[in-house]
Amino acid sequence: MILRTFRWPLVITALGLAFAAWQWGWEAFGIVLILSILEISLSFDNAVVNAGILKRMNAFWQRLFLTVGILIAVLGMRLLFPVAIVAISAQVGPVEAVRLALDEPDRYESLVTDAHPAIAAFGGMFLLMIFLDFIFEDRDIKWLGWIERPLARLGKVDMLSVCIALIVLLVSALTFAAHAHISTGHADKSATVLLSGVAGLITYLMVGGLSGYFEERLDDEEEHEQEEEKEARAEGKQVPVVALAGRAAFFLFLYLEVLDASFSFDGVIGAFAITNHIFWMALGLGIGALYVRSLTVYLVRQGTLDDYVYLEHGAHYAIGALAAILLITIQHEISEIITGLVGVVLIAASFLSSVRRNKALETAEAKSVTSDETAEVSSDA
Repeated sequence: MILRTFRWPLVITALGLAFAAWQWGWEAFGIVLILSILEISLSFDNAVVNAGILKRMNAFWQRLFLTVGILIAVLGMRLLFPVAIVAISAQVGPVEAVRLALDEPDRYESLVTDAHPAIAAFGGMFLLMIFLDFIFEDRDIKWLGWIERPLARLGKVDMLSVCIALIVLLVSALTFAAHAHISTGHADKSATVLLSGVAGLITYLMVGGLSGYFEERLDDEEEHEQEEEKEARAEGKQVPVVALAGRAAFFLFLYLEVLDASFSFDGVIGAFAITNHIFWMALGLGIGALYVRSLTVYLVRQGTLDDYVYLEHGAHYAIGALAAILLITIQHEISEIITGLVGVVLIAASFLSSVRRNKALETAEAKSVTSDETAEVSSDA
């Protein structure tokens, strides 16, 4: 199962590294390999969150996520996105932006760095909304109950997550503006930060709202299907899992792509700390993205999120941490090592908590069976 799921990433890795060594030399080979590892470490939480969404889709949309989706992820975010932000920042055409990347890498990196506050504000707000909507929802299964129970009660207040996100954005923009008066270089960017953050919030609300709308349109049909499922269970028949299709699946697919784009910001920006070569960057980050996509599908097919129930919690806490990091990096630099480790630590902790929970449930079930057997023996005696 593992080899079948990851066979294409392994093949592309071998071909990509061989091509890098042949075309650009061993330095390119090493940098592409490092970038691949960087992308996987920074995006592992992305795979867990994506799996929670992807499992609700049918097989067609899951295949589309692996094919069309990966083209968008690699070509769009890992190759075209750095070129686009330079073109917009420098007010030049895409061809000129590519020429800058190839002929003037230092200036190209400077332009990307200059655009970072707007990118971080957009991605930070989008990810922050995902985190807030998760922690304010009342869930049957809670990982950190002492935090999640009071937050779930607060979540009953309408539009609380939007209000908190806007307050965070306003504080970030005002802090950035105050910092600009002390330092140099970003004196006129606070308005850009504010507008970019609002754009990230609007994007989240539009895409999430549309997907939710079409999910609600399926409720009437699902109520009818539930009646049929009850009858099937009563007759001992296996009930298939209903997966979303049509327009609802399309907007969930769109939501996944925007989510993946938001997760990609830190990887793309972090890659400039390693290299300015856009083709090395696209190749390395693209290879890493292939593994993340395949890992998402693997988690869905193995039912890992159902077996380890706290994984989704850990991934969303990692999203919240990444959102905070992106907003902080509007004016302060944070090492990519810290960014990657935070997500890995949170997901590892949620996995271990899930393992302990499963063992506790197995022990309780075994004790219950033993007690029942003892009671039966006593009754027979």
